Amino acid sequence: MTGAGLLAPPLRRRADPDLTARLARSAATADGHFLSTADVDAWLAGRARAHRFRVDRVPLGRLDGWSFTEGTGDLVHHTGRFFSVEGLSVSVGEGPVRGWQQPIIRQPEAGILGLLAKEFDGVLHFLMQAKMEPGNRNLLQLSPTVQATRSNYTAVHRGSPVRYLEYFAGARRGRVLTDVLQSEHGSWFFRKSNRNMLVEADADTDVPPHDDFCWLTLGQLGRLLRRDNVVNMDSRTVLACFPPPAPDEGALLTDAELQSWFTVERSRHDVDVRRVPLAGIRDWRHGDDVIERADGRYFRVVGVRVRADSREVGGWDQPLIEPTGTGVTAFLYRTFRGVPHLLVNAKVEAGFLDTVEIAPTVQATPGNWAHLPARDRPPFLGLALDPPADRVRYAAVHAEEGGRFLNAESRYMFIETGEAETPLTPPPGYQWATPAQLRALTGHGHYVNVQARTLLACLDTGAVRL
Repeated sequence: MTGAGLLAPPLRRRADPDLTARLARSAATADGHFLSTADVDAWLAGRARAHRFRVDRVPLGRLDGWSFTEGTGDLVHHTGRFFSVEGLSVSVGEGPVRGWQQPIIRQPEAGILGLLAKEFDGVLHFLMQAKMEPGNRNLLQLSPTVQATRSNYTAVHRGSPVRYLEYFAGARRGRVLTDVLQSEHGSWFFRKSNRNMLVEADADTDVPPHDDFCWLTLGQLGRLLRRDNVVNMDSRTVLACFPPPAPDEGALLTDAELQSWFTVERSRHDVDVRRVPLAGIRDWRHGDDVIERADGRYFRVVGVRVRADSREVGGWDQPLIEPTGTGVTAFLYRTFRGVPHLLVNAKVEAGFLDTVEIAPTVQATPGNWAHLPARDRPPFLGLALDPPADRVRYAAVHAEEGGRFLNAESRYMFIETGEAETPLTPPPGYQWATPAQLRALTGHGHYVNVQARTLLACLDTGAVRL
């Protein structure tokens, strides 16, 4: 697969001054109409006590409803829906590792990640869900109003309906402010996309309350994003796709120049990706208990049995991808012409739809690179692992997709740098871009990856100010 900028978007979404002002007002509001930020912990704890949750490890060969197919060894659900774990063979044209094989999750259906907004006391609030996901270390985190695969919301599992789905997939009762297909983790998903949606309920629409949901302002979400493992990945990606404000004056590159750089990066990489039988992938041990590498690097595929009486079905079995270490994900930044600029990376990931997406400066699990000489490790990794304390503007640990990954966490950071660490002319594959330029690109699918969108969400909600 060779990319050639096939998904080129318009250069910029037109800013809506009224909506921009309303979002800014919400981001500046530290406490909500219904719930103070200080009371969110007690509310989440109350939701955890109100339900029964349990996650137990189960050998892959004993997962109820799942089986390894004859011939290929792919791990599939008996309905043929939800997702499967298959094999992938990858070759790339540059880098210290030019080819590999791996398990990957294939989930061809696009889900819905939807936030419902409504004004209270003249301030936009967002309806957040206390949602249990089996892969989260603390199980319960704040998710969007709707977070559902197509199999979920079409009731393949024969469970209860997805609450508030009608605002996003039915006869809409409000105004769609954002609706864009975005990728998920390209290292663990094969061409996976979800609709990221923001819908505003009409002023006269009465949104029925539910005990597992609460209304919060952007400012409250920003304060919660300063803490570890409170706001889940699906919420973060939707927040990053909100309509952008006006462009930054003083960007080093025009929008057209930035897009041209990205198109060159997308077209110059030779990436060949092929689906192969899971049973035969090299360097991996395929057992009934677990699928893992002999050297213990990267990740393993494990099974879990879940009990959660707050979900559409009360229990199920499933495989999960479990990384072997905590990641580090960081934007290094400098200020030029009075405007903060982020050092972005055009990053190749095997599961992307089109070769590369814009990623943070550093996005790596350090242990996966420790066996290589320093020259072959990701640029700037050492700085992200040991930054000067007075240069760290933001740091928090956030979970990745808890519905498919087990204990997958990364330390997200913004680190201020200077010419000595990050020169004005960056190395190949890197470029300077303003936050507003990245926000504009999140209005179009498959440009800004999910890790970069998490960090943009931290900016958009005021969790960090550069």
